[in-house]
Amino acid sequence: MQSVQGRSILVTGANRGIGKAIVEEFLGAGVRKVYAAARRTDSLQPLIATHAERVVPIEIDLNRPETIGAAARVADDVEIVVNNAGMLNVEGPLSDNAVAALQAEMEVNVSGLMRVAQAFAPVLRAHGGGALVQINSVASMKSFASFATYAASKAAAYSITQALRDELKGQGTRVLSVHPGPIATDMAQSAGLGDMGEPPVLVPQAILAALQAGAFHVYPDTMAKQVADAYQGFATAIVEADLMAG
Repeated sequence: MQSVQGRSILVTGANRGIGKAIVEEFLGAGVRKVYAAARRTDSLQPLIATHAERVVPIEIDLNRPETIGAAARVADDVEIVVNNAGMLNVEGPLSDNAVAALQAEMEVNVSGLMRVAQAFAPVLRAHGGGALVQINSVASMKSFASFATYAASKAAAYSITQALRDELKGQGTRVLSVHPGPIATDMAQSAGLGDMGEPPVLVPQAILAALQAGAFHVYPDTMAKQVADAYQGFATAIVEADLMAG
């Protein structure tokens, strides 16, 4: 996929933070239409007010599978799906609420990804394959004690993303695994990373570059690139390699 110009995309969690930056940057890159998905479509009004003719609000709540299926029936011309929506609980592994926090995050961050992929894979196949972009995290590769349950859920999401890459290859769908470090969003603020956060626009810029380059792993910011420097050799030799061949 060399260009997003003239294409139709869907972005979950589009109302703020990284999701909103993805919508705006992709519009600037020339996409034809954006299905902007959020749990509450009224939260998308600022985007609609600015880009009314190219932004279609749509409800997706990853805790409510029926909204994902309904969205796939409406957004039946989508060529790129960006699964950005997720949740973060600030819980260490020994906290009283750790198990409940992990269960909630697994439901959204992992089961939500799988449901989005199941619903939209046939849509992408019908339009030549397209791309599925999953927003993971550097926390999928390196855990942090203060939000250990989030990191565990993102590690699981990263594993599923790798499987989706192999599974969807046959229908011509590109899969990207995006691993931001601290980005200046409400989520980062809640995790105590507000002072470290870099601009959200780095994420869509990196995605656009990766779509053109054919990359699977995407590292948008300073911390992510630091992780990439240490990790990319393993990623190339193991994660991205076909170990089942021969």
